[in-house]
This record gives sequence, structure tokens and C-alpha cells, in this order.
Amino acid sequence: MGLSIWELLIIAIGLSMDAFAVSICKGLSMKKMNWKNGIIAGLYFGVFQAAMPLIGYILGMQFQSFIQGVDHWIAFILLALIGLNMVKESRSKEEEKENDSFDVKTMLILAVATSIDALMVGITFAFLSVNIVPAVSFIGVITFTLSVIGIKIGNVFGAKYKSKAELAGGIILILMGTKILIQHLFL
Repeated sequence: MGLSIWELLIIAIGLSMDAFAVSICKGLSMKKMNWKNGIIAGLYFGVFQAAMPLIGYILGMQFQSFIQGVDHWIAFILLALIGLNMVKESRSKEEEKENDSFDVKTMLILAVATSIDALMVGITFAFLSVNIVPAVSFIGVITFTLSVIGIKIGNVFGAKYKSKAELAGGIILILMGTKILIQHLFL
């Protein structure tokens, strides 16, 4: 069972919401919009959002034969947990510190932190027999685009959309996990 282009688009958007939210914060910290920094953020986030599901997919393929009978449950649980965590983060009153640095260390830490969820989704992709190269390419391009847009939005509008982006991303991932489970159990 593979995923349609629309399902993949929805997952890509859901995964990119953490990077989008961080990009909004990065844009907020900039006095004036700097497109070079927007592109830098987009590249870091896009590359890591593409690489992590690939790594997860490779790991998942190693274990696929052992857990094929319950793979739909694993996909559901992983996507639901990731989604619930994003929803919880969107509700957190904890303020994140603004950091206007786009240096390698800062961006590497942010890129890894925002792409951990994608690693788990990559494991799910292995169980769903997703064609991984187009999938990770798609996720990377969507994340790059939304990260650059997030920098601009943050620079113009501020942090009021950060929690809404995380909430939307979490709900999307929960719904996709539920859909996978329902399809396997009832269709």
C-alpha cells in the first residue's frame, strides 16, 4: 500500500510545520527581511526534513519482515504520537528565545531538532512501501518553501502564527495515522 500524491503532500506539510514555526521565530528576530538568510534556513530545514525520512526508511526496511502484521498499528502510533507532541507544543506557554543567528551551529541544531519527527515518518514509509526518493524529495521541497515563507511571515507578522502552525501540523499527522489504521482494518 503506497501513498497518493495528495496524502504525501499532506504529510509533507504536516512535517514541515515545526520548521515553518521555527522559521517564523527566526524571521521575527530579524530587523529587516534578508532573503539570503531565508534561503539558508530553507536549505537547512529542507535538506534535513528530506534526509531524516530516508534514514528512517532504511532503518524500517531492516525490520519490515519482522513486524509486517502490525505495521499499520506502528504507523498509526508513530504518527499519532508525533502529532500529539506537536499539538502539546502548540499549547505550551513557554516562550522560545529569539535568536537572530544563522550560523552553522545554530542552524544545524534547529534543523536536527525540527526533523526528528521525519525520522519516525520514514520508518512508517518503509512499512507502507512508499517510493522513497520522490517522497523525500517532495518533503524537502515543501519544507524548503514553507521555511522561506515562514521567515518572511515572521519578519512581517511576528510570532502569533507559530502555535497555529504547530497545531495544524500535529492534527494533520494524527489524521493521517488514523486514516492508515482505518484503511488497513476496515477497507
